[in-house]
Amino acid sequence: MHFVKAVEIIRHQSSQSLADAAAAQLITTIVEAQTSGVRPHIVLTGGGIGTAVLASIASSSGLNAVDWYALEIWWGDERYLPAGDPERNETSARAALLDLVPIPVPNVHAIAGPDTSVDAQSSAASYATELARFRRPMDHAPVPSFEVVLLGIGPDGHVASLFPEQPALHDHRVVTAVQGAPKPPPNRITMTLPTICAAREVWVLASGIEKAAAVRLALDPAAGVLQVPAAGVRGRARTLFLIDEQAASKLPPSLGRITA
Repeated sequence: MHFVKAVEIIRHQSSQSLADAAAAQLITTIVEAQTSGVRPHIVLTGGGIGTAVLASIASSSGLNAVDWYALEIWWGDERYLPAGDPERNETSARAALLDLVPIPVPNVHAIAGPDTSVDAQSSAASYATELARFRRPMDHAPVPSFEVVLLGIGPDGHVASLFPEQPALHDHRVVTAVQGAPKPPPNRITMTLPTICAAREVWVLASGIEKAAAVRLALDPAAGVLQVPAAGVRGRARTLFLIDEQAASKLPPSLGRITA
């Protein structure tokens, strides 16, 4: 079996070492962009490992190196639930990091739930409009040029709320509503593949033995995007698979760089 060579695979001993390393790398990426005069746009993900990365940033010695006033935060997907619902990605991100740092309210771009939008379709359309508002002439898509898009990966190979064989995979709008998702809750809003792939860098985070088969398939060049959506995510400059040893357990031992 041949594996994708266009991505960088970095293996970590544990889930916590993965979260800590990703947090440090994200801080460095943000600070370097800000130092060069770029106002970075970062797309967050939910789930256990996504939230662990944010919690690690919150406890990092590099926390104060970030200029929180010159940073824009987005989400790759969201459950269509009211603000403050514990199942929302925004809720966990706020608890882990965003409510602990001096980031201005307008810089945090939450996806509207049923408490502030008519339905999931209108929420998706509003988020696309918000993204377009931040697009610059030099950007590569009808969205701002994200510095980093963080993505989790499901055991079925889904990323964001792009599930295998679902209509959203064919959608070329910037953001789309998902109804009848195979994982609860059924109604969601998600960035589409073209939007994700407009990012400068895409980082796929995977932790745990239950992600091992999905990671293996996502790195197989023969995998179809409709069957394994994670196989279709690529950054314009860089694509990273940041995984712990459990998630890497179905890969050849020689594949990927192993960290200390």
